[in-house]
Amino acid sequence: MGLSLHRLGIWAAWAALAAALSGCAWIDTQQRAKVYRPTPGSMADWKPVSAHDELLWLALPPVQASAEPQRLRAVWIAADDPAAPAVLYLHGTFRNLIFNQPKIAAIHAAGFSVLAVDYRGWGESSRLLPSEQSIMEDAERTWAEFTRRAPDAHSRVIFGHSMGSGVAIELALRYRDPLAYGALVIESGMTSMPDMVRDVSPLGFLALPLVTQQFDSIGKIGAIDAPKWFLSGGADKTVPPQHTQRLYDAARGNKQLEFFDGGSHSGLHREFEQRYQALWREVAASLAPRADARR
Repeated sequence: MGLSLHRLGIWAAWAALAAALSGCAWIDTQQRAKVYRPTPGSMADWKPVSAHDELLWLALPPVQASAEPQRLRAVWIAADDPAAPAVLYLHGTFRNLIFNQPKIAAIHAAGFSVLAVDYRGWGESSRLLPSEQSIMEDAERTWAEFTRRAPDAHSRVIFGHSMGSGVAIELALRYRDPLAYGALVIESGMTSMPDMVRDVSPLGFLALPLVTQQFDSIGKIGAIDAPKWFLSGGADKTVPPQHTQRLYDAARGNKQLEFFDGGSHSGLHREFEQRYQALWREVAASLAPRADARR
């Protein structure tokens, strides 16, 4: 579900040498393949979260005029309460929606409707070697569907896990003025792709000039004034926990930091089930006064 330390370390070691032997386009392609590792899959394997899970296709324009239309696979899981807040769920690298189902289910169980999407390259979405640009295009299309299904801006929550934290922070930045959501929640977040390359391998600094994928969350988080929640497992072996601390320190205004001692990269919802549920209920409660104030 997150970035691979092993693969990033290997890539950092050979990328500097490859730069002298190949063109920049080749470097970019290899980097995207090794970092994102999109996993296809079939929603026939999806385990329903509720009795009314709704599987969706979201249309995108073709990449080229002569190409076939692109589309995204998504799932909308409505809460039992029609007035419940809603979460836009943005997953990380490698694992698709099917593998994210337990965390999606945990958030839904805390009282949220959830819209989750597979970017192109993942799951049943159109085949494509992802890039930061294509992932953000997919997030924008999903945001349009999210705002249609969750019309109350103050009840919307943008959530990103691992690489998805970079997607969520960029989306939150784009819709901060006027503010189009009630809260931003980041779990196992990274400060940036270059920081990941630098921090996970002794040779990572050699590859920094070659990094084309940025997701520069540390440079954006300070401009987001909405309430923010930062979650991290203390034993995260994928994204160093200090990335979450740095993001929290760089954030301004209403913010909350939650470290789960001994927690892993992707399993907080399972390893700390009651605390995880309680935290999400706190997020929901934090939205209620804003909604009540308009009545």
